[in-house]
Amino acid sequence: MKRTIGVVEDDPNIRDIVSAYLDKEGYRVEALDTAEKAWEFFQQSPPDLWVLDIMLPGIDGYEFCKRIRQTSEVPIIIISAKDEEVDKILGLELGGDDYLTKPFSPRELVARVKRQLKRWTVMKPEEKEEDTAIIKAGLLSLNETERSAYFHGKEVEVTTKEYDLLKILAEQENRAYSREELLIKVWGDDYFGSDRAVDDLVKRIRKKMKDLPLETVWGHGYRLRSSRDSS
Repeated sequence: MKRTIGVVEDDPNIRDIVSAYLDKEGYRVEALDTAEKAWEFFQQSPPDLWVLDIMLPGIDGYEFCKRIRQTSEVPIIIISAKDEEVDKILGLELGGDDYLTKPFSPRELVARVKRQLKRWTVMKPEEKEEDTAIIKAGLLSLNETERSAYFHGKEVEVTTKEYDLLKILAEQENRAYSREELLIKVWGDDYFGSDRAVDDLVKRIRKKMKDLPLETVWGHGYRLRSSRDSS
């Protein structure tokens, strides 16, 4: 399911550019030019994240941010032409999660949107259950929507194949998979390379996640030991 981003910006040029970049990344964008329209939209269909300008006609961004925080912890990225430290502090104290000063790179904004959505998903998975599939195995969490991995609550950069292997093992903790099984599941049944590729992949994962209970089953393959059975 597409994530919805609410963009509240009265400058039509900035609003169109931001909306275009977010749309290109696969997000559904609701572009609004006043806080009053944004509040009405919030009450009808709350977005997954707000990109909020501070200097708005009518209700300003600070007041809108305060209203949102009375009922929701949804991420808010504040954008503003004000670069004073006091303005940044005020925006963050009122509930903003991030602050970006104009002029800014649209690519940087997209990167911050992605980071805030990842953080929100990990911190509040139970509130996002309909939108995001979370696979949990002890201290390991896998976000299926973002295809991202978290260990001890911190994001760990993993490759596509590292993620695929972790998902296979995490979905069935304690099950011993043979190297051949893992090779087919991760690389496909048309792969003709050595099963040492599995060993190399496991080695890289262990290096990134030092105390992950990814065990070798001698003469067979690997399994992810459940934390409940590790004693």
